[in-house]
Amino acid sequence: MTKRRIMAAILLLVFAFAAGCTGDPAQPPAAESSPAAADRPPVSPTPETARPEATAPVTPTPETGAPVPADPVQERLDAMTVEEKAAQLLVAGIEGTEPGADAVSAIQGYHVGGVILFGRNVESAAQLAELNSGLRALNDGYIPLFLCVDEEGGRVSRMPPEVAPLPAAYEYGKTMDGDLCNRLGETLAAECRAFGFNVDFAPSLDIWSNPDNTVIGDRAFGNDKTTVSLMGPRVAYGLMSSGVIPVVKHFPGHGDTAVDSHVGLPVVDKTVDELMENELKPFRYAIGEDPGAGRSVPAVMVAHILMTQLDPDRPASLSHAVVTGLLREKLGFQGMVCTDDLTMAAISDVYGMGEAAVMAVEAGCDLLLVCHRQENLEAAYQGLMDAVNSGRITMERLDESVYRILAVKEGYGLTNDPVEPPDVEALNEIIRAAQP
Repeated sequence: MTKRRIMAAILLLVFAFAAGCTGDPAQPPAAESSPAAADRPPVSPTPETARPEATAPVTPTPETGAPVPADPVQERLDAMTVEEKAAQLLVAGIEGTEPGADAVSAIQGYHVGGVILFGRNVESAAQLAELNSGLRALNDGYIPLFLCVDEEGGRVSRMPPEVAPLPAAYEYGKTMDGDLCNRLGETLAAECRAFGFNVDFAPSLDIWSNPDNTVIGDRAFGNDKTTVSLMGPRVAYGLMSSGVIPVVKHFPGHGDTAVDSHVGLPVVDKTVDELMENELKPFRYAIGEDPGAGRSVPAVMVAHILMTQLDPDRPASLSHAVVTGLLREKLGFQGMVCTDDLTMAAISDVYGMGEAAVMAVEAGCDLLLVCHRQENLEAAYQGLMDAVNSGRITMERLDESVYRILAVKEGYGLTNDPVEPPDVEALNEIIRAAQP
């Protein structure tokens, strides 16, 4: 697929959501819709939810003078150095509750594509908004950052203590209420926007089929493919329609495992046909590949899982067979592919940070998470640069990933504008209205 076609596909998704579409491609029965939906308070728009006009500007061609659509993404890409391109692939974790030396190095030294925050970075509502404003200020004048968070509700939440909690995804799945799950997505988006986040690594589309699986558990919307396929994507659509970029996870499915990839490498011994009929069903709906599905999410996170029937040697996040062969070619996904955290033991203890970063790009991933320690970011960046300089990663391959990243940023209208002080009371009202 050409870069222009990738951009057109991504922008088409954005414009569709600008029109306010919130329906499920495979609608649940009408009786399952939430009767209280009309009584819920609306999600307040912010400047960052604004969308570009559907009609692209045109410029005349030198040869004929005929108008052709301009491509701002390609223009931006053409103006970047190789070093800047390599850094756009990286999302860095930082320490502390205010922008410190590691943040300055990541943003102004490397010009990373994004920053991810965790509980260690959060003390209060005002502090979190100020932190994200500070990160944007460091990046002022450059390509806007992905400001990322794992905000699922339940036990995976990075919200400050003043913010009311949301139940786990499993509680929403039990309702089989598509409207309510869409509202959950809108509510997660409201939480993100209130504090300046524009990317949410959610929802989890894993099927909790193994009761011994503690790393997923109630983060899943259900124990069966039907529940997760119908309810999980609705959360992603709610995030999208509210101007926040969802990254569905953990492809190709982390629900039938018993090992936590933070500490070891989970193994799944299933054929492609078996995966297509179960674990992949929710992802097929979310990316619009399954019959009856509609719109496609902009990004997918690939897990650190060894899929022995697809690639007996490399975990999914580093496997060309899984990322390119399965996700891109067989399922047809052309959006942005993100790794899970490369500093997890399942990867870092085996491959080393620099080699893991290169292998992820070779597999077909675009965005690489390096969530812990500045030296890991340095190693990942140097690994990428060495691979590009040696020809192991071609310039065409590098440009392909950077183009996808820039297209998502352009399509969602990301900016470096400061974060307004959050209205926590209004946010909590939205959260209370989204309870199952």
